[in-house]
Amino acid sequence: MKLKVLGCSGGIGGNLRTTSFLLDQDVLIDAGTGANELSLTELSMIDHVFVTHSHLDHIASIPFMVDSAGFMRDHPLTVYATEKTLDILRQHIFNWKIWPDFTQIPNAGQPFMRYQAMELGETVVLNGRKITATPANHVVPAVGYHLDSGKASLVFSGDTTTHDALWEVINKIDNLRYLIIETAFSNDEKELAILSKHLCPSMLAEELKKFHGNAEVFITHLKPGEVELTMQEIESMIHEHCPLMLLNNQEFEF
Repeated sequence: MKLKVLGCSGGIGGNLRTTSFLLDQDVLIDAGTGANELSLTELSMIDHVFVTHSHLDHIASIPFMVDSAGFMRDHPLTVYATEKTLDILRQHIFNWKIWPDFTQIPNAGQPFMRYQAMELGETVVLNGRKITATPANHVVPAVGYHLDSGKASLVFSGDTTTHDALWEVINKIDNLRYLIIETAFSNDEKELAILSKHLCPSMLAEELKKFHGNAEVFITHLKPGEVELTMQEIESMIHEHCPLMLLNNQEFEF
């Protein structure tokens, strides 16, 4: 399995792109503005999108992707998420007011897009690749994802604040090689991090004390304008796991 970072920022501007990861050539993990980096042909090859939660920075490209590449496909794009997240997409995005309902276009029998509900802990197997929904604690219903090739694994936390259930799952993964975890705000913004259910460096430090593995740790979802400060705070507070900043176009093979 190969995971490419299309976008990993908590905002936009310049070369900043919001969360989206390309798994091999046919799967997206979230579809924020980072997915806009794909060509039309590459977009037409995406068969599956796994959504962590309904916030715009994680779903912004789905409406445009379906509209732009749907006619090039002979089967629907499948959007996976919890039922609560899918309900939000139905009610607030693909509702004919914000965007057309592509589960009905060009017709209900042969739509450009379909929904597939996932429960927490459920695993979807795609050509031997296992994708499992992991716990997250955010202001809207949310999950992360555990990607397992059989040889090694990667966990993406999605947007989350402190959450013991996540570490209970992570610590049971024997072949974990990479952990991508969010830290949206600097320590000066801790109250905002708590209110919005994100992490700041001091909170991340406490969370990583719960991690019993030795996987490489990468930081995602850094807010624009606070990137350097937040990473400096992480580096000064966390020494055991030596977290690194996730970068656009970074690739992980596992």
